[in-house]
Amino acid sequence: MDKTGIYEFISQQKTAFIASVNGDGFPVIRAMLAPRRIDGGYIYFSTNTSSNKVKQYLANDKACVYFYKRGKFRYQGVSIVGEMEVCTDQSTKGSIWHIGDRMFYKQGVTDPDYCVLKFKCKTAEYYCDLKTETVEL
Repeated sequence: MDKTGIYEFISQQKTAFIASVNGDGFPVIRAMLAPRRIDGGYIYFSTNTSSNKVKQYLANDKACVYFYKRGKFRYQGVSIVGEMEVCTDQSTKGSIWHIGDRMFYKQGVTDPDYCVLKFKCKTAEYYCDLKTETVEL
């Protein structure tokens, strides 16, 4: 699979799993809603500024994002490594804001507990049909 295929595949998934590194050096994995935007080698997620993952990414930006699709007879997955940036600027927050987000962030797009995780993709490992391919992103 090529770079375009990787981005197309992940844009079709409804769930992402993101990994951060905790203070003891261990990986921590969480399920997230689908990315808000995939653009030019970056994947954007919305989250709470007060979350543990934000604290972990501020201390160590190393990250991994995993997407998968499980069918009856076929399993596809892609693991992407890179760096996670925590964005609190209004421009970035506004660029992925959805009206329904007000349910979680009562003060709207300016809510201090709303931020954006901006993941810079480096390398993807795509798995399908017992084969693994590495793709530079």
